[in-house]
Amino acid sequence: MIINKFLGKTKEEAIEKAKKELGENAVVMNVKEVKPKGIFAFFKSSSYEVTAALEEKETVVSPMNALNSPKKIHDNINLAADEKIEIPRPVRSNSDAAAGMAVKSFVQPKTDSKNEEKDIEKRLDDLSNMLEKKLGTQTPEPEEKQIKQKSSQELEFVRILYSTLINNEVNEKYVNQIVEEIEQFIRPGNSVDVILSNVYQKMILLFGRPEPITLSNKKPKVVFFIGPTGVGKTTTIAKIASKYKVEQNRKVAFITADTYRIAATEQLRVYANILEAPMSIVYTADELNLAVEKMSDSDLIFVDTAGFSHKNAAQKNDTRDLIQGLDKGYSKEVYLVLSATTKYKDLLEIVDIYSSICSYNLIFTKLDETSAYGNILNVKLYSGAELSYVTNGQNVPEDIELFDTQRIVKQLLGGK
Repeated sequence: MIINKFLGKTKEEAIEKAKKELGENAVVMNVKEVKPKGIFAFFKSSSYEVTAALEEKETVVSPMNALNSPKKIHDNINLAADEKIEIPRPVRSNSDAAAGMAVKSFVQPKTDSKNEEKDIEKRLDDLSNMLEKKLGTQTPEPEEKQIKQKSSQELEFVRILYSTLINNEVNEKYVNQIVEEIEQFIRPGNSVDVILSNVYQKMILLFGRPEPITLSNKKPKVVFFIGPTGVGKTTTIAKIASKYKVEQNRKVAFITADTYRIAATEQLRVYANILEAPMSIVYTADELNLAVEKMSDSDLIFVDTAGFSHKNAAQKNDTRDLIQGLDKGYSKEVYLVLSATTKYKDLLEIVDIYSSICSYNLIFTKLDETSAYGNILNVKLYSGAELSYVTNGQNVPEDIELFDTQRIVKQLLGGK
């Protein structure tokens, strides 16, 4: 008897391959669904493995020769069943599919006779033993390398997690990384709560620790705010300056290089008057250094730069010259201010442009105008910059806070 296995995308395709190689007389002995491997197995289609056999021509043994050579009788016994063996694929329940149960051989008996059923079962056992010996030369896949079938509850959790992160506008690339890394926690004995806890911790680490503006003994600290137009740079400066002035009793000062918009200059002047802080308008790096020198007794000097389109090369160069032109004797920090409502594609272009100017930390504004915070994680991972502050309204100085990593992660995972 010739026994081989054939693989196809469908059961019919695998059977057709078997018939083509072994002929129309080939007997289908077993049909097994082969499930795809990996954490994303539920996104892929199964294939089918058909085990088929071809009965070789029997050798006729005469009674006289059989008597003379009794030890050779076993070599000529036909171990095939009396009738054609059909092994249909049984109906698989959800629990069977999740557990990856193999399809077992099935024989429809001719009659209801118990003796015949036992006889057929014995013959099938003989055929099974022959099959194992025939395929024994093939090295089976080690058990530890076989796909670990997840329970339906765990797979449903992965589906929900994937969908939730995508709906929160986390880029698919980063979603895949998160899901793939939690595969190690999906094992027997680990509840969904354990898996979710590990996802939560992983995302906390991805965001990192938020970094506020740091003060040093050396005065003054010059803090630049850069970013595209309309993201709320001037208002953000006023909020941060108010907190340091009112809550920490620090001496603050303002410089604006945003000479393209008169309204921006006037807006900053209003905030400066309220806080009783000095303010200067500069056009070049030389003027910047002169203004900083006059304000050298301040703890913090906030510099408002011109907002420009990330496609405007001339204004980009002006901003670079201003930041890089600051005297190296002064300590400085740079913050890129971005709106949480900006499209992901535009955010990437903005990040690329400003990365060519200098290194920076990130501030996200307008969190109150969106319910999807995925872009915060996207930009953090794409730029490699540290997160700092977020704003969630127009009120000064109330609507600003240090980035709350735990709260944002909970919201990205569908919490409140």
